[in-house]
Amino acid sequence: MPDALHRYANADALAEALATQVAARLRAAIAARGAALLAVSGGSTPARFFERLSHEALAWSKVRVTLVDERWVLESSERSNARLVKSLLLRHAAADANFVPLYVEAPTPEAAIAALRARIATLPTTFDVVVLGMGGDGHTASFFPGGDRLAEVLDLNGTARVLPMRAAGAGEPRITFTLPALLDSRTLFVHIEGEAKRAVLDAAREPGSTLPMAAVLRAAPQLDIYWCP
Repeated sequence: MPDALHRYANADALAEALATQVAARLRAAIAARGAALLAVSGGSTPARFFERLSHEALAWSKVRVTLVDERWVLESSERSNARLVKSLLLRHAAADANFVPLYVEAPTPEAAIAALRARIATLPTTFDVVVLGMGGDGHTASFFPGGDRLAEVLDLNGTARVLPMRAAGAGEPRITFTLPALLDSRTLFVHIEGEAKRAVLDAAREPGSTLPMAAVLRAAPQLDIYWCP
């Protein structure tokens, strides 16, 4: 697949560039269709990007924001991706955006799957922008090595948009959009930082790699990778 690696001197420069590009895609979607759908990732890497994007001037009330995946924890938990997005992205100019969380009050993601699928069904099937991250183990979204439903979430012929995931490296149980659901995006970005993750990315690009990120690299029709040391 064709992918473009955009290199930046530091995390601030990367955040500036990525926020500018994401905002431009959202503006274009609003101009073309009257609304936009953005899916973002959690973890520590996107903090600067979220802060920068939150100041972008656009019609945020016409933007729906959701998560690529979520840990099965209360929003009050420091591990919650929803908490991260609300505290860093959904403020300033972006306070008017409409947030669609992936967590509902249920003991497990399996118990909540029907409610989650009903919620997701209210969203367009095509994202305007998806921003993926990547862990040091090569996971992206909640596509963890050794995950109990890894083959199912990576199945390009699968019809489920969201699935539970459990893996030793995941900590809590997770809920995640599947690979075919995330590939159904007008623009797909990957945001990684550090030499170690660049090495993992290079490993995922090798023919025959079994890293979950490799499945994304092979299947995405176009991918823009934003990286800084």
